[in-house]
Amino acid sequence: MSDTAPARRRPSLVICLAASFMTLFDVSAVTIALPSMEPALRLTPAEVTWAVAGYALAFGLTLVPAGRLGDEHGRRRLFLIGLALFAATGVICGAAPNALVLIIGRLLRGVSAGILAPQVIGLLQQMYPRRTRGRAFGYYGATTGLSTAAGPLLGGVILQAFGPADGWRWVFYLTIPVVLAALVIGLRVLPADRPGRAHRLDLVGVLLLGLGVLAVMLPMLQATGPNSRPQFWLLGVGAVLVALFVLWERRLGSRDVKPLVHLKVLRIRSYAVGTATATAFYTGFTSIFLVLSLFLQQGLEYTPLRAALSTMVFTLVSAVAAVVSGRLVHRVGRPLVVAGSGLATVGLVWTALVADNSTAADAPLVLAVPLAVAGVGCGLVISANQTLTLVDITQATAGVAAGVYETGVRIGTALGTAIASALFFGTLAGAPGDYHAAIAVGLTSPAVMVGVAFLIGLVDLLRPAPAASTVEHVEVAG
Repeated sequence: MSDTAPARRRPSLVICLAASFMTLFDVSAVTIALPSMEPALRLTPAEVTWAVAGYALAFGLTLVPAGRLGDEHGRRRLFLIGLALFAATGVICGAAPNALVLIIGRLLRGVSAGILAPQVIGLLQQMYPRRTRGRAFGYYGATTGLSTAAGPLLGGVILQAFGPADGWRWVFYLTIPVVLAALVIGLRVLPADRPGRAHRLDLVGVLLLGLGVLAVMLPMLQATGPNSRPQFWLLGVGAVLVALFVLWERRLGSRDVKPLVHLKVLRIRSYAVGTATATAFYTGFTSIFLVLSLFLQQGLEYTPLRAALSTMVFTLVSAVAAVVSGRLVHRVGRPLVVAGSGLATVGLVWTALVADNSTAADAPLVLAVPLAVAGVGCGLVISANQTLTLVDITQATAGVAAGVYETGVRIGTALGTAIASALFFGTLAGAPGDYHAAIAVGLTSPAVMVGVAFLIGLVDLLRPAPAASTVEHVEVAG
């Protein structure tokens, strides 16, 4: 049952959706603004990557502990703290005088987004009874798609209106009034907290996972300059730390202690396959916008607005395909995700091939069809895969499962951005000014990782399906 009066649900829903829009808009809008930020702050290639990947990494590592803190100490409280921090980091990023301040601001902004995201899901579950909850989550899904599609376009409009020198600052500044308005209204309308039983936070797990992912990312960030010497031995350190994280979480899960991530949920086949698919898919999918934006604005000298319009076909067809996918998923099942990831792989390889031979005059037309193919594939994957991943998850494990899934998505985003950026800038370092070679190489890792997602799904389809009576439902004590 819901504890929120119907009259307060609608404004509360609007506040939650506005917060979700802002956190995802920040990713796509900043991507289109980065080529303007780079000369203004004299960013190195590694610093450009940190501005995007650092946000995604902090976002991903904050999700699970923030969701747990919200469950135990009150979602309303954590939501309002996240909003206040998001507004403050907008000031830090917008006023950043140098790369260091910008990166610190982006990391803190990722933390604030990671605090907000799990509270939105929890608040919607708390505010709406089961019979009307589906519609609320439908609005939430539409907002997610809209923020991704609108981000580059609105970012391009802002840069066009305020000029290339300081327009990127207004991408951050213009979010502040919206966030502050949401904070003020949220204080009045959001439902009162119902804190749960408190558990000690798994700080060791947070530290091991964070350091492990960071160790894997650092060699990628180091491989961007003309005289770069990446310390690839850090990849081994990262692998050891991630292995220690898994062992630590298994140890806690086997005792009467609440771990950061309950690895038991990975014994559910549909969930394990879907989470692996999502992690690989987002490692490829999200990084294409960064390298395309750099190619179009720096290589072909497009304005930010023209660059955004040149890739808008991808977001439009992706949104339409996502709607179709949502209607077909329960009839078609996992083959829909496999077909989508296969289409996306073909579209990305095709995009890399034609971008290498495009010119400033014909790039939008040349890129339109392959980007449309990739967009259709991506739209088929995203919503369908999330639905199928959670189909065998019980209510008792839903929060844990969603947290693990989203953490994989955000960490995949961070790693994918680091790898694609390293390939793009590394090619430019070896062949200064050859942006066509850089985009061809920079789109290689996205295509490969989306192809890995396709193979994961294909292998699962070829395996015998478990009998209905053997589908494992894992209960997690809380």
